Amino acid sequence: MADCCSGSCESGRAPDPRYRKVLWIALIINAGMFLVEAIASLQSHSASLLADSADFLGDAANYGVSLFVLGMAAVWRSRAAYAKGLVMGTFGMIVLVRALWAGVGGNTPAAETMGAVGALAFAANGVVAWLLYAFREGDANMRSVWLCTRNDMIGNLAVLLAALGVFGTGRAWPDVVVASIMAILGLTSAREVIGRAREEMRSLEKQHA
Repeated sequence: MADCCSGSCESGRAPDPRYRKVLWIALIINAGMFLVEAIASLQSHSASLLADSADFLGDAANYGVSLFVLGMAAVWRSRAAYAKGLVMGTFGMIVLVRALWAGVGGNTPAAETMGAVGALAFAANGVVAWLLYAFREGDANMRSVWLCTRNDMIGNLAVLLAALGVFGTGRAWPDVVVASIMAILGLTSAREVIGRAREEMRSLEKQHA
């Protein structure tokens, strides 16, 4: 997965105004889908929807960091990335605990809700990927943002597969397996974000010592 998926997407130079507009749209879509999936996960008792909502939260945070700290001092970009990593890690732990609880004795999730919301999430990421497609051959940051969104669609497909598994078996284990994998990947990304931010802050401290 591209660097933007586990770090921030900011570039050192002023972005194309059209690209900034696309990032704003992507931020709104991802933040909205985070809320939709988080609420749907509670209503349907689906851990994989909760895990996918965490992915949308991470993407929204990436776009937010790109837009709000662009042009600020490097130390503030590093601090923002560190805070984002903590949020991602906290949410990842919540998802993992939720998945383990569901595996022990939770309710069987509603496959129909999982499928409908998973399809909506896939469509939302498809729209963002389409908007970013024109910038896919730009600088490394632009390409990484597009690749990250494209890869996120794989996570949406995983939720749809989990929905099919739950529908076919009448059991929760397909949802638990997908949620656990996504939670572990999310925790790994959070660890990378925090580690990279710490290294950047230490490097900046040495430069100003």
